Order: sequence, then structure tokens, then C-alpha cells
Amino acid sequence: MKIFLAALLACAVSQVNGQQITSPLSSIRVTGDATVSAKPERAQIDVGVLTQEKQSQNAATQNAKQIESILAALHKLLGPDADIKTINYTLSPDYQYRPMGGKASVSSYTVMNVVRVTVDNLEQVGTVIDTATQAGANHVESVRFTVRDPQVLHSQATREAALKARASAEALASALNLKIIRTLTVEETGEPSATPPDVSVMDAREASGPAPTPIQSGSFVVTANVALTVEVASR
Repeated sequence: MKIFLAALLACAVSQVNGQQITSPLSSIRVTGDATVSAKPERAQIDVGVLTQEKQSQNAATQNAKQIESILAALHKLLGPDADIKTINYTLSPDYQYRPMGGKASVSSYTVMNVVRVTVDNLEQVGTVIDTATQAGANHVESVRFTVRDPQVLHSQATREAALKARASAEALASALNLKIIRTLTVEETGEPSATPPDVSVMDAREASGPAPTPIQSGSFVVTANVALTVEVASR
């Protein structure tokens, strides 16, 4: 019985000692990034009407009439199934502040109504802006260019970033006379980011006139970042 207990104690000590002398994994952590660009396939034009009147009802009514005129003109241009939707509507009071800390009073009301027009024919962008402004739009908020399926570009950028990270790990391991045993972790460092080319409001307003508004689409750019950790050992 004593011999059996001694044997168990010896095994326990051996296991504890074995755990104590286990060395941590040797690893290398690297990052890779990639940028993919593509020609835009879709445009989103945000146009609207800003109306200011002394009475809130008058401001809302006048704004509604102008928006109806704009929508009718856009549907005539793009067809009854055109992709047009309201993205912003606000009605807010305008205050007049009196000097010497006097009480502020409402002087008028401002109504803003913005619709987004989405087109896949980029040659129509300038015509959409001209049609809207001629029908009564007095606010061109933005023009954004994008692609129909951004996820395709996101996947391509992530894949290229991962390959770059792996190549960096192999180069670093080789320089240190090490070999890669296995991949421990791989992760995206943040979501892939897309940078659509924009046309500012001022550009669109200044360009509007008798001739079609000139719009340059630029490139749609997606960036991805990947972090990779690999286990390494001596050659």
C-alpha cells in the first residue's frame, strides 16, 4: 500500500513539473492591407426643396407643391418605376433674438424635403439634377457613386489583405531562420471600408445652367485590413 501511494505521488509530481516546464508557443503577428477600386455602377442624387414662410402651414403647403412638381418631372424623365424615395423631411421654427437678453420669438418656419433618386445609367446624373432644379428644387444635397454589390469588392480586398499578411509572415520567418508551423489566429482589424466618390453641393450648383450639368464619377474604393498570427519554430 505504501509503495502504491508513493508511485501515485511520484506521478503527480512528474505531471506538475511537466506543466511548469512547458514553454509558451513562439509566434509572429503581422498585418496586411489591400485596396480594390472599381468603376461606379450606380448613382444616388439627393435633391430637395427648402421653403420658408411666416406660417408653418403655408411653408408646408408650398413645399409640398414644389416637391410634387419635382417628382412629376423626374418620373416623366425616368419612368413610373423610377427609384425615388424621401430621405429627409423637417419643419422647424426660425427664431428672432432680441438684444439685451430679450425673449426670442418665432419669425418664420422652414420646411426641408429631400428625395433620393437612384439611377444605374450614370449618364443621366446631370440630367436628373437639371430636371429637378428646373421643376423647383433649390437644394442639391449630394451626389454619391457606388456599385451594385459592394460585398464583392469587400471580399476581394479581404482576400488580398490576407495573402499579403501571409507573405509578410513567411518573409519575416525566413529572415529569422524560422519556419511556420501553423496559423494560430486570423482576423479583420475593423470592417472593410468603402470610399465612394462624392460630388459636393457647391460643385453641382455652380455647374447647373443651360448646358447639362457635368458630373465626373471617379472610382469606388474599398480597403480591408487583416491581422495574422502564426506559430513558428527553429529550422
